[in-house]
Amino acid sequence: MSRPPRPTTAPPRSWRAKARPAALAAVLAGALLPGTPRAEDEVVIDIIGGMEAATPIAVVPFQTAGGASPETRIAPIIAADLARSGRFEVLPEADLIATPGRIEDVQFSTWRALGVDYLVVGGLRPGEEQDYRARFELLDAFRGERTDGRSYRVGEGSLRRLAHTLSDRIYKAITGDEGAFSSRIAYIAVSQQKADGGGSGDPPEQRYRLVVADADGHRGRTVLRASAPLLSPAWSPSRDRLAYVSFEGGGSQVFVQELATGERRRVASFKGINSAPAWSPDGERLAVTLSRDGAANIYLIDLDSGETRAITNHWAIDTEAAWAPDGETIYFTSDRGGKPQIYRTGVDGGEVERVTYEGAYNAHPTLSPSGERLAMVHRREGAYHIAVQDLERDAFRVLSDGPADESPSFAPNGDWVLYSAGGDGNAYLETASLIGDAVTPLEATQRPGAQVREPAW
Repeated sequence: MSRPPRPTTAPPRSWRAKARPAALAAVLAGALLPGTPRAEDEVVIDIIGGMEAATPIAVVPFQTAGGASPETRIAPIIAADLARSGRFEVLPEADLIATPGRIEDVQFSTWRALGVDYLVVGGLRPGEEQDYRARFELLDAFRGERTDGRSYRVGEGSLRRLAHTLSDRIYKAITGDEGAFSSRIAYIAVSQQKADGGGSGDPPEQRYRLVVADADGHRGRTVLRASAPLLSPAWSPSRDRLAYVSFEGGGSQVFVQELATGERRRVASFKGINSAPAWSPDGERLAVTLSRDGAANIYLIDLDSGETRAITNHWAIDTEAAWAPDGETIYFTSDRGGKPQIYRTGVDGGEVERVTYEGAYNAHPTLSPSGERLAMVHRREGAYHIAVQDLERDAFRVLSDGPADESPSFAPNGDWVLYSAGGDGNAYLETASLIGDAVTPLEATQRPGAQVREPAW
């Protein structure tokens, strides 16, 4: 299925946190207390979309003691995680009226006057073996009590991971739902590089990397480098393997790679198209697109035996398979009706049913972990957006602004969708929240002239 055209530039719109009510201006202006963050440390969180239902929360910089001077600041990472979820309105760090480190130091009436419902405080001190002892508390400002709290022992290199862990705890304690801040994403990074031995007038060549990173795009680790295109990374259910498409050797092939060892094996290299791998929920099969018999159809590959079986048989292009969580149904993109739309069929083949009818272009299906929602690329007025269809209520909702958004992937908790935005000139990753309407660029994936695309969560 051909990709939509992309503009050369598409900078995201920005939204800064709401101004505090005028009645509180004097409180904020007179709160120049010890520990107020410096201007250069201000954390600016860009959010696109409304936050009327967001829960107000303040994340206070963690106090340090005993000479602790960590390079990684925990509080801004937690603040960015919670803001990105769309379910929280995070008080800007510059607006904090105090920096308490524990519940005993908190004047709850002051925070209630600011409209804050919850407060996160904590501290760091040196441990015994070049590590840190970290503690945090989640405080209910309305009730004036601790909701959650815990101590940790952690090294400098694990402070960012700890911050995501705390974000998950906070998210679960307040919303009752599991967070996904500690999960990982995979994506393809494309860059321009001068060829070895090339002359000054020779054009640069493209280089491709398969990257695994934290859910916010930080701590990226390259697991494969290539001079030929890489496409369509897909996580195994056990999260220890990635399937992907490589064009090494001149043609498309599907590989599966072990992340711990780097060992990989070729699972599809038939004549013609080998593309769009998708793992079955039990991790034993891959659904792929093959054209070995002429037309592009959806096939299942048994990873143990190598047995390959077609589940669609049509003259049109059937591609981009996505499994339902029950492992019994496959969703896929097809132009069998004249325009790309999403269809579904059983894994044993049989009747094919059209699923999408909103507009003339819907492609790249992906199912939420519960199977209740279907995310896709939706074209509207010439622009490509990420949209979600509720399969039970048949409700349809556009999440992103476009104009060249692609490759949606649900978070493990189903509350957010990750996708590529920005176009050819500077493609990067964004997340869209299904609750709260927050659309947030992942700043760690925004690099001038770089292309970060094909994300998988």
